[in-house]
Amino acid sequence: MTVSVLIVDDSPTMRGLIAATLKRDPDIEVVGFAANPMEARAEIKRLNPDVITLDVEMPGMNGIEFLEKIMRLRPMPVVMVSTLTQAGAEVTLAALELGAVDAVGKPGPGTTAAEAFANLANIVKTAARSRVRTASGVAAPPSRFGADYRAAPDHILAIGASTGGVEALLTIISRFPANCPATVITQHMPATFTASFAARLDRSCPATVLEATDGALLEPGRIYLAPGGVTHLEVGGTTPRCRLMPGDTVSGHRPSVDVLFHSVARTKRPCTGVLLTGMGRDGAEGLMAIRRAGGHTIGQDEASSVVYGMPRMAFESGAVERQLPLSQIADVILELCAVRTANVGLH
Repeated sequence: MTVSVLIVDDSPTMRGLIAATLKRDPDIEVVGFAANPMEARAEIKRLNPDVITLDVEMPGMNGIEFLEKIMRLRPMPVVMVSTLTQAGAEVTLAALELGAVDAVGKPGPGTTAAEAFANLANIVKTAARSRVRTASGVAAPPSRFGADYRAAPDHILAIGASTGGVEALLTIISRFPANCPATVITQHMPATFTASFAARLDRSCPATVLEATDGALLEPGRIYLAPGGVTHLEVGGTTPRCRLMPGDTVSGHRPSVDVLFHSVARTKRPCTGVLLTGMGRDGAEGLMAIRRAGGHTIGQDEASSVVYGMPRMAFESGAVERQLPLSQIADVILELCAVRTANVGLH
Protein backbone atom coordinates (compact mmCIF):
# COMPACT_ATOMS: atom_id res chain seq x y z
CA MET A 1 0.00 0.00 0.00
CA THR A 2 1.32 3.42 -0.98
CA VAL A 3 1.21 6.00 1.82
CA SER A 4 0.10 9.48 0.74
CA VAL A 5 1.71 12.38 2.63
CA LEU A 6 0.95 16.10 2.94
CA ILE A 7 3.94 18.20 4.03
CA VAL A 8 3.07 21.26 6.14
CA ASP A 9 5.96 23.67 6.75
CA ASP A 10 6.39 27.41 6.23
CA SER A 11 9.93 26.96 4.86
CA PRO A 12 10.20 26.11 1.13
CA THR A 13 13.66 24.69 1.79
CA MET A 14 12.40 22.39 4.53
CA ARG A 15 9.42 21.28 2.43
CA GLY A 16 11.86 20.36 -0.31
CA LEU A 17 14.18 18.44 2.02
CA ILE A 18 11.32 16.46 3.55
CA ALA A 19 9.84 15.72 0.12
CA ALA A 20 13.19 14.62 -1.32
CA THR A 21 13.69 12.25 1.61
CA LEU A 22 10.23 10.70 1.37
CA LYS A 23 10.23 10.39 -2.43
CA ARG A 24 13.19 8.05 -2.23
CA ASP A 25 10.88 5.45 -0.69
CA PRO A 26 8.75 3.72 -3.36
CA ASP A 27 5.98 3.09 -0.83
CA ILE A 28 5.44 6.80 -0.14
CA GLU A 29 3.80 9.41 -2.37
CA VAL A 30 4.09 13.10 -1.49
CA VAL A 31 0.70 14.37 -2.67
CA GLY A 32 0.87 18.02 -1.59
CA PHE A 33 2.40 20.90 0.31
CA ALA A 34 1.10 23.65 2.59
CA ALA A 35 2.94 26.66 3.99
CA ASN A 36 0.48 27.51 6.76
CA PRO A 37 -2.55 26.08 8.59
CA MET A 38 -5.06 27.78 6.25
CA GLU A 39 -3.50 26.10 3.23
CA ALA A 40 -3.17 22.84 5.17
CA ARG A 41 -6.90 22.76 6.00
CA ALA A 42 -7.80 23.15 2.34
CA GLU A 43 -5.28 20.53 1.22
CA ILE A 44 -6.45 18.00 3.81
CA LYS A 45 -9.99 18.31 2.49
CA ARG A 46 -8.85 18.15 -1.14
CA LEU A 47 -6.25 15.38 -0.91
CA ASN A 48 -7.34 13.27 2.08
CA PRO A 49 -3.74 12.22 2.85
CA ASP A 50 -2.85 9.18 4.93
CA VAL A 51 -0.26 11.12 6.98
CA ILE A 52 0.68 14.77 7.63
CA THR A 53 4.14 15.98 8.52
CA LEU A 54 3.61 19.13 10.57
CA ASP A 55 6.02 21.93 11.43
CA VAL A 56 5.93 22.91 15.10
CA GLU A 57 6.25 26.66 14.46
CA MET A 58 4.34 28.41 11.67
CA PRO A 59 2.95 31.94 11.12
CA GLY A 60 -0.69 32.63 11.98
CA MET A 61 -1.24 29.47 14.05
CA ASN A 62 1.44 27.30 15.57
CA GLY A 63 1.61 23.57 15.05
CA ILE A 64 0.12 22.77 18.45
CA GLU A 65 -2.99 24.89 17.86
CA PHE A 66 -3.43 23.34 14.43
CA LEU A 67 -2.88 19.83 15.79
CA GLU A 68 -5.57 20.40 18.41
CA LYS A 69 -8.02 21.29 15.64
CA ILE A 70 -7.01 18.28 13.54
CA MET A 71 -7.41 15.82 16.40
CA ARG A 72 -10.78 17.30 17.34
CA LEU A 73 -12.30 17.68 13.88
CA ARG A 74 -10.55 15.08 11.72
CA PRO A 75 -8.25 12.74 13.68
CA MET A 76 -5.45 11.40 11.48
CA PRO A 77 -1.79 10.33 11.78
CA VAL A 78 0.51 13.32 12.29
CA VAL A 79 4.32 13.33 12.48
CA MET A 80 5.78 16.48 14.04
CA VAL A 81 8.92 18.04 12.55
CA SER A 82 10.65 20.04 15.26
CA THR A 83 13.69 22.21 15.82
CA LEU A 84 16.16 20.52 18.14
CA THR A 85 15.98 23.20 20.81
CA GLN A 86 14.65 23.30 24.36
CA ALA A 87 11.57 25.24 23.21
CA GLY A 88 11.10 22.86 20.30
CA ALA A 89 11.30 19.88 22.62
CA GLU A 90 8.65 21.28 24.99
CA VAL A 91 6.23 21.97 22.13
CA THR A 92 6.87 18.59 20.52
CA LEU A 93 6.17 16.74 23.77
CA ALA A 94 2.89 18.62 24.07
CA ALA A 95 2.07 17.53 20.51
CA LEU A 96 2.79 13.88 21.33
CA GLU A 97 0.47 14.15 24.33
CA LEU A 98 -2.25 15.56 22.07
CA GLY A 99 -2.06 12.58 19.73
CA ALA A 100 0.78 13.13 17.25
CA VAL A 101 2.22 9.71 16.44
CA ASP A 102 5.90 10.61 16.46
CA ALA A 103 8.41 13.41 15.97
CA VAL A 104 11.65 14.01 14.11
CA GLY A 105 14.18 16.78 14.54
CA LYS A 106 15.07 19.20 11.76
CA PRO A 107 18.65 19.43 10.52
CA GLY A 108 20.72 21.77 12.65
CA PRO A 109 24.32 22.84 13.17
CA GLY A 110 26.51 19.81 12.50
CA THR A 111 23.58 17.67 11.33
CA THR A 112 22.76 17.07 7.67
CA ALA A 113 19.28 16.47 6.30
CA ALA A 114 20.28 12.89 5.49
CA GLU A 115 21.22 12.31 9.14
CA ALA A 116 18.24 14.15 10.64
CA PHE A 117 15.71 12.45 8.38
CA ALA A 118 17.37 9.01 8.18
CA ASN A 119 14.36 7.28 9.73
CA LEU A 120 11.64 9.65 8.51
CA ALA A 121 10.25 7.34 5.83
CA ASN A 122 9.90 4.45 8.28
CA ILE A 123 8.26 6.76 10.83
CA VAL A 124 5.75 7.99 8.22
CA LYS A 125 4.88 4.44 7.13
CA THR A 126 4.48 3.38 10.76
CA ALA A 127 2.25 6.40 11.40
CA ALA A 128 0.00 5.34 8.53
CA ARG A 129 -0.57 2.00 10.27
CA SER A 130 -0.87 3.43 13.77
CA ARG A 131 -3.92 3.66 16.00
CA VAL A 132 -4.85 7.35 16.04
CA ARG A 133 -5.60 8.73 19.49
CA THR A 134 -7.33 11.94 20.49
CA ALA A 135 -7.06 14.12 23.57
CA SER A 136 -10.66 13.24 24.40
CA GLY A 137 -9.75 9.61 25.05
CA VAL A 138 -10.82 8.00 28.32
CA ALA A 139 -8.20 8.50 31.02
CA ALA A 140 -7.00 5.66 33.19
CA PRO A 141 -8.85 5.41 36.52
CA PRO A 142 -7.07 6.70 39.64
CA SER A 143 -4.60 4.28 41.21
CA ARG A 144 -5.82 2.37 44.24
CA PHE A 145 -2.38 2.84 45.84
CA GLY A 146 -1.75 5.96 47.86
CA ALA A 147 0.76 7.59 50.19
CA ASP A 148 1.03 4.45 52.34
CA TYR A 149 2.42 2.38 49.45
CA ARG A 150 5.81 0.77 50.13
CA ALA A 151 7.96 -0.53 47.28
CA ALA A 152 10.27 -3.44 48.00
CA PRO A 153 13.69 -1.78 48.42
CA ASP A 154 15.57 -4.33 46.29
CA HIS A 155 13.05 -4.59 43.42
CA ILE A 156 14.04 -3.03 40.06
CA LEU A 157 11.43 -1.91 37.54
CA ALA A 158 12.56 -1.49 33.92
CA ILE A 159 10.30 0.01 31.24
CA GLY A 160 10.87 0.30 27.48
CA ALA A 161 8.84 2.25 24.93
CA SER A 162 9.02 3.84 21.51
CA THR A 163 6.28 5.23 19.21
CA GLY A 164 3.34 6.26 21.40
CA GLY A 165 5.46 5.97 24.52
CA VAL A 166 5.08 9.57 25.67
CA GLU A 167 1.38 9.15 26.38
CA ALA A 168 1.84 5.60 27.69
CA LEU A 169 4.58 6.58 30.14
CA LEU A 170 2.65 9.61 31.36
CA THR A 171 -0.37 7.39 31.96
CA ILE A 172 1.69 4.94 34.03
CA ILE A 173 4.07 7.26 35.88
CA SER A 174 1.34 9.76 36.82
CA ARG A 175 -0.27 6.99 38.89
CA PHE A 176 2.88 6.13 40.85
CA PRO A 177 3.05 7.14 44.53
CA ALA A 178 6.03 8.96 46.06
CA ASN A 179 7.56 5.68 47.28
CA CYS A 180 7.32 3.98 43.88
CA PRO A 181 9.65 1.15 42.80
CA ALA A 182 13.21 2.03 41.77
CA THR A 183 12.62 2.55 38.05
CA VAL A 184 14.72 2.82 34.90
CA ILE A 185 13.20 3.75 31.53
CA THR A 186 14.42 3.71 27.95
CA GLN A 187 12.17 5.68 25.57
CA HIS A 188 13.28 6.17 21.97
CA MET A 189 13.44 9.92 21.31
CA PRO A 190 15.95 12.53 20.12
CA ALA A 191 18.71 13.46 22.56
CA THR A 192 17.49 17.02 23.01
CA PHE A 193 14.03 15.82 24.08
CA THR A 194 14.84 13.49 26.97
CA ALA A 195 15.66 16.14 29.60
CA SER A 196 12.38 17.92 28.86
CA PHE A 197 10.48 14.64 28.96
CA ALA A 198 12.02 13.69 32.31
CA ALA A 199 10.92 17.08 33.67
CA ARG A 200 7.41 16.53 32.26
CA LEU A 201 7.18 13.11 33.94
CA ASP A 202 8.51 14.60 37.18
CA ARG A 203 5.66 17.14 37.20
CA SER A 204 3.13 14.37 36.68
CA CYS A 205 3.77 12.32 39.84
CA PRO A 206 4.86 12.57 43.50
CA ALA A 207 8.01 10.51 42.87
CA THR A 208 11.25 12.06 41.57
CA VAL A 209 11.92 11.65 37.84
CA LEU A 210 15.36 12.53 36.46
CA GLU A 211 17.36 12.09 33.29
CA ALA A 212 19.77 9.30 34.22
CA THR A 213 23.38 10.13 35.06
CA ASP A 214 26.26 7.68 35.36
CA GLY A 215 26.46 6.31 38.90
CA ALA A 216 22.99 7.43 40.03
CA LEU A 217 21.75 5.13 42.82
CA LEU A 218 18.60 3.08 42.24
CA GLU A 219 16.22 3.36 45.18
CA PRO A 220 12.46 3.58 45.77
CA GLY A 221 10.97 6.93 44.85
CA ARG A 222 13.48 7.51 42.04
CA ILE A 223 12.73 7.12 38.32
CA TYR A 224 15.52 7.48 35.76
CA LEU A 225 15.00 8.15 32.04
CA ALA A 226 17.78 7.17 29.63
CA PRO A 227 19.30 10.21 27.94
CA GLY A 228 19.18 10.16 24.16
CA GLY A 229 22.46 10.33 22.28
CA VAL A 230 25.59 8.21 22.30
CA THR A 231 25.13 5.92 25.32
CA HIS A 232 22.97 3.04 26.47
CA LEU A 233 21.42 3.00 29.94
CA GLU A 234 22.34 -0.08 31.96
CA VAL A 235 21.99 -1.13 35.60
CA GLY A 236 25.07 -2.51 37.33
CA GLY A 237 27.09 -2.70 40.51
CA THR A 238 26.78 -4.52 43.85
CA THR A 239 24.50 -1.70 44.92
CA PRO A 240 22.54 -1.16 41.68
CA ARG A 241 23.28 2.10 39.92
CA CYS A 242 22.69 3.64 36.51
CA ARG A 243 25.49 3.13 34.04
CA LEU A 244 25.73 5.16 30.83
CA MET A 245 27.71 2.99 28.45
CA PRO A 246 28.99 3.99 25.00
CA GLY A 247 28.41 1.55 22.18
CA ASP A 248 26.93 0.89 18.78
CA THR A 249 23.18 0.80 18.18
CA VAL A 250 21.46 -2.36 19.38
CA SER A 251 18.19 -3.50 17.78
CA GLY A 252 18.51 -0.32 15.72
CA HIS A 253 18.58 2.05 18.69
CA ARG A 254 20.83 3.88 21.14
CA PRO A 255 19.76 3.87 23.89
CA SER A 256 18.30 0.40 23.44
CA VAL A 257 15.59 -1.25 25.50
CA ASP A 258 17.26 -4.63 24.95
CA VAL A 259 20.50 -3.37 26.52
CA LEU A 260 18.64 -2.04 29.56
CA PHE A 261 16.58 -5.20 30.06
CA HIS A 262 19.58 -7.54 29.69
CA SER A 263 21.48 -5.55 32.31
CA VAL A 264 18.56 -5.74 34.74
CA ALA A 265 18.31 -9.50 34.23
CA ARG A 266 22.01 -9.82 35.12
CA THR A 267 21.59 -8.10 38.51
CA LYS A 268 20.06 -11.30 39.98
CA ARG A 269 17.66 -9.09 41.94
CA PRO A 270 13.85 -9.18 42.00
CA CYS A 271 12.78 -7.32 38.90
CA THR A 272 9.88 -6.47 36.61
CA GLY A 273 10.17 -5.64 32.92
CA VAL A 274 7.48 -3.74 31.02
CA LEU A 275 7.42 -3.32 27.23
CA LEU A 276 5.11 -0.66 25.85
CA THR A 277 3.95 0.58 22.45
CA GLY A 278 6.51 1.03 19.68
CA MET A 279 7.62 -0.05 16.23
CA GLY A 280 10.28 -2.68 15.67
CA ARG A 281 11.50 -5.39 18.00
CA ASP A 282 13.73 -3.59 20.52
CA GLY A 283 13.13 -5.02 23.99
CA ALA A 284 11.74 -8.42 23.04
CA GLU A 285 14.98 -10.35 23.65
CA GLY A 286 15.77 -8.39 26.80
CA LEU A 287 12.30 -9.02 28.20
CA MET A 288 12.82 -12.73 27.65
CA ALA A 289 16.10 -12.46 29.58
CA ILE A 290 14.22 -10.89 32.51
CA ARG A 291 11.62 -13.67 32.44
CA ARG A 292 14.27 -16.39 32.29
CA ALA A 293 16.02 -14.74 35.25
CA GLY A 294 12.83 -15.17 37.29
CA GLY A 295 11.48 -11.64 36.91
CA HIS A 296 7.95 -10.61 36.08
CA THR A 297 7.20 -9.39 32.54
CA ILE A 298 4.36 -7.25 31.21
CA GLY A 299 3.49 -6.30 27.63
CA GLN A 300 1.03 -3.64 26.51
CA ASP A 301 -1.88 -5.12 24.57
CA GLU A 302 -2.67 -4.40 20.92
CA ALA A 303 -5.88 -2.45 21.52
CA SER A 304 -4.20 0.20 23.70
CA SER A 305 -0.92 0.42 21.74
CA VAL A 306 -0.39 3.20 19.21
CA VAL A 307 1.92 0.79 17.38
CA TYR A 308 1.76 -2.88 18.37
CA GLY A 309 5.26 -3.78 17.21
CA MET A 310 7.67 -4.16 20.12
CA PRO A 311 5.09 -5.69 22.48
CA ARG A 312 3.87 -8.01 19.72
CA MET A 313 7.37 -9.37 19.13
CA ALA A 314 7.80 -9.98 22.85
CA PHE A 315 4.37 -11.60 23.22
CA GLU A 316 4.81 -13.92 20.23
CA SER A 317 8.24 -15.03 21.49
CA GLY A 318 6.83 -15.98 24.89
CA ALA A 319 8.63 -13.21 26.76
CA VAL A 320 5.39 -11.65 28.08
CA GLU A 321 4.00 -13.14 31.28
CA ARG A 322 0.98 -10.81 31.37
CA GLN A 323 -0.42 -8.79 28.46
CA LEU A 324 -2.49 -5.86 29.69
CA PRO A 325 -4.27 -2.71 28.50
CA LEU A 326 -2.46 0.51 29.34
CA SER A 327 -5.08 1.48 31.92
CA GLN A 328 -4.21 -1.56 34.09
CA ILE A 329 -0.43 -1.62 33.87
CA ALA A 330 0.42 0.86 36.66
CA ASP A 331 -1.55 -0.96 39.35
CA VAL A 332 -0.19 -4.36 38.34
CA ILE A 333 3.37 -2.97 38.45
CA LEU A 334 2.77 -1.58 41.93
CA GLU A 335 1.40 -4.92 43.12
CA LEU A 336 4.37 -6.85 41.77
CA CYS A 337 6.96 -4.46 43.22
CA ALA A 338 5.39 -3.93 46.67
CA VAL A 339 6.53 -4.94 50.10
CA ARG A 340 4.16 -7.75 51.04
CA THR A 341 1.77 -6.49 53.73
CA ALA A 342 -1.79 -7.13 54.73
CA ASN A 343 -2.88 -4.21 52.56
CA VAL A 344 -0.78 -4.75 49.47
CA GLY A 345 -0.42 -8.07 47.75
CA LEU A 346 -0.84 -9.98 44.55
CA HIS A 347 -4.29 -10.85 43.37
